[in-house]
Amino acid sequence: MKLGIMLNYATVHERDELVAIAREAEDLGYDSLWASEAYSFDVFTTLTHLACHTKTIKLGTNIAQLFSRTPAALATTAASLDQISDGRFILGIGASGPQVIEDWHGVPYQKPVQRTREIIDIVRQILSGEKVKYDGEIYKVGTKKQLKIINPVLRKDLPIYVASLGPKNVEMTAELADGWLPTFFSTEHAHRVFGPMLEAGRAKRSPDLPSLEVAPFVPAFAGKFEVGIDMLRQVVGFYIGGMGSKEKNFYNQLVQRYGYVEEAQRIQEMFLGGQKQEAIAATPDELVDQVSLIGDEPRLRDRLQAFADAGATAVLLGVAAMDPAGRREMLETIARANS
Repeated sequence: MKLGIMLNYATVHERDELVAIAREAEDLGYDSLWASEAYSFDVFTTLTHLACHTKTIKLGTNIAQLFSRTPAALATTAASLDQISDGRFILGIGASGPQVIEDWHGVPYQKPVQRTREIIDIVRQILSGEKVKYDGEIYKVGTKKQLKIINPVLRKDLPIYVASLGPKNVEMTAELADGWLPTFFSTEHAHRVFGPMLEAGRAKRSPDLPSLEVAPFVPAFAGKFEVGIDMLRQVVGFYIGGMGSKEKNFYNQLVQRYGYVEEAQRIQEMFLGGQKQEAIAATPDELVDQVSLIGDEPRLRDRLQAFADAGATAVLLGVAAMDPAGRREMLETIARANS
């Protein structure tokens, strides 16, 4: 199993600490580092800084928001960072959600699946180094003059991953992307919930593309199970209850698809009603455990195998630690469990 680390977008301004995490992960043989942005500092600047302080670890965006950038801006920024990192960059993209896109960027949240499809097509055209012409439903590029990127591109096959959860978006991801970045990937329910749409997308997948990487975001805690389940409940409960509006909370909808219909509705109702801690406390232990890595080294080994059995080829860990020494110990324990 490939191990990656998700950086906390709320603390990316702590640059020295990020470099320390990156170097620890690289020393321990972790495969990748991932940064996201939400409405925090931008993701590409963070990864450029880390590229200059590391040598071998891969660097990915999870996610770079689609609605806030043109396809050309995404492609040229990706190509630049890939050159700076000597071919270590992964472009992870996603549509985010209506609250961030409309209330932060001021852009209508329209046709996210079609937009993602067209952006993948255009980015790959640009990275090919050839003149770009594209006549899409959303983007029309090169209609009067076809341009090509001026600078030499290091990798024409720079990998593109997509963060998706909805049925149509997951199917499109399996058809077109190099990798898939799901959040709260249940080891118990992933095959049932995602299997049909992944199969449908793979049936249309070009033979020129590599096998789809499946790299879920996984909250992680190495230590006593009782401590870890309560710590990670804070993450899972917050997303289910408050990450989005009542009408558009993709994580709430996902856990309902897992079978937690009444629980998800109750958590959201309490959270949006101001009872945030009560909502988080109501998040079921079994759900938190299914989407997380929690426990001592033998249990972590079993859980890593469970993620592999559910179809994951990598796990991107959100490590819950109170201090740098605790974080280092957890990273070492998880690395041993994966050996």
